[in-house]
Amino acid sequence: MRAIVTGQIGVDKKPYLDAAAELSGERGESIDVFHVGNMMYEEARDVRPGRILDLPISRLNSLRRAAFKDIIAATRPIEEHRNVMVNTHATFRWHHGLFSAFDFDQIRALAPDLFICLVDNVEVVHQRLHKEHIVDATLKDCMVWREEEILATELMAEAMGCRNNFYILSRGRHQPTLETCVRLVTRPDMRKVYPSFPMSHVVDMPDVLAEIDGFRAQIAEHFIAFDPGDVDEKLLLENALAAARNGQDFVEVPQHMFGTAHDGDEPVRIPTREVLDIAGDIDGQIYMRDFKLVDQSDMIVSYIPELPGGIPGLSSGVERELHHAFEHTKEVYVVWKPKKSPSPFITETATKIFDSVDDAMTYFGEKGMLAARNLFGH
Repeated sequence: MRAIVTGQIGVDKKPYLDAAAELSGERGESIDVFHVGNMMYEEARDVRPGRILDLPISRLNSLRRAAFKDIIAATRPIEEHRNVMVNTHATFRWHHGLFSAFDFDQIRALAPDLFICLVDNVEVVHQRLHKEHIVDATLKDCMVWREEEILATELMAEAMGCRNNFYILSRGRHQPTLETCVRLVTRPDMRKVYPSFPMSHVVDMPDVLAEIDGFRAQIAEHFIAFDPGDVDEKLLLENALAAARNGQDFVEVPQHMFGTAHDGDEPVRIPTREVLDIAGDIDGQIYMRDFKLVDQSDMIVSYIPELPGGIPGLSSGVERELHHAFEHTKEVYVVWKPKKSPSPFITETATKIFDSVDDAMTYFGEKGMLAARNLFGH
C-alpha cells in the first residue's frame, strides 16, 4: 500500500515510521519511507533546524512541491514500489495561522491508496513541541491542531477516493502500535479490530488490569488493532483534578511517557490549570476518536471483567461503543467474564458471546479470522 502519513508537529513521526519500516524489513517486506520535512531542509540548507515554518508561505510551498516531485519520481514505476510511506502534514498552525500543507495535484500523482493520521497524548506532543521548536503553544493549541489535522487528512482521503482507507492511529510507545502501522501498509486484508474494555474505573484494580492487558495483547497479536488505550489523556485529567483538590499547582508526568527516561530523571511538571482548561476537549476528543476507531474497524471485541462483589465491569463507554458498532453494522463480539448473565442489551446486539478470551480466539481461528503467527515469515 502507498500511504500518506500525517500528524501535527510534536508527534515525532520520523523515528516511529523508520522503526515501522525496519520492523517490516526484518520480516521480509520492504517499505520505502520519505520524510517531506527532511527533504525540505535538504533543499533549504540556509534554514536553521526547527525554523523552516518561519519562512514565507510562498517559499514553503515551493520547497514542499520540490520534495513531493522527488518522491513521485522515486516511487515510479508503482508496481516496483508497492509499499510506500510519505511522512508529511495535512495542516500547519504556526505564526502564519492555519494553512494547508499539501497540493491535490501532487497527492493525486503519488497515487496513494491509504491515509493515516498519527496521534499521541497531548502532553507528550506539547513537551516535544517546546523542546524541539521555538513556539509558544498551549495544551489547548495542541488539542485544536490535532482535530484540524485529523479532519484535513480525512477530507484529503475522501477527495482521493480513499474514504474507506483513512485511519487514525495512536503512536503510543509500545510494539503493538508499530505492528498496526506495518500491517496497515503491508497486510491491509487482515481483520481490523477495535478492542473495547473498561478503563478509568478499573485503574486501581491490578488483577483486573492484568486480565485486560492479556486480552489486549492477544487482539494485537492476531489482528490490526485500534486500541483506545494507546492515547490515555483521561488519566492526565484525573491527575489534574486530584492535584487541584490538593492545592497543587502542577501535575507531574513521568519521563518515560516522553520516551526519554533515564535513571534519576525528574518528572515533567505541567501546570494544573492548563490541564483543567482542556477538560472539555479531552472528553470530547475521546468521544469522537473512539467512535472513529470503531468506524474504521471490521469488528469490535469487548472484554467485560468481573469486578469485586461479582459486579460486571461494563462501563458506560463500553456500552456506547457496543451499541455504536451494532448500529453501524459491525460484527460485535463480547467476552463476558461475570457469573451474572448479560442483559438483553448485550445478548440482542452481540454477534456472539464468549466465556473467555481463549474461547473467542478459538472461534476466530475456526472462522479463518486470525493472522498466522508466521505472518511475516517467522
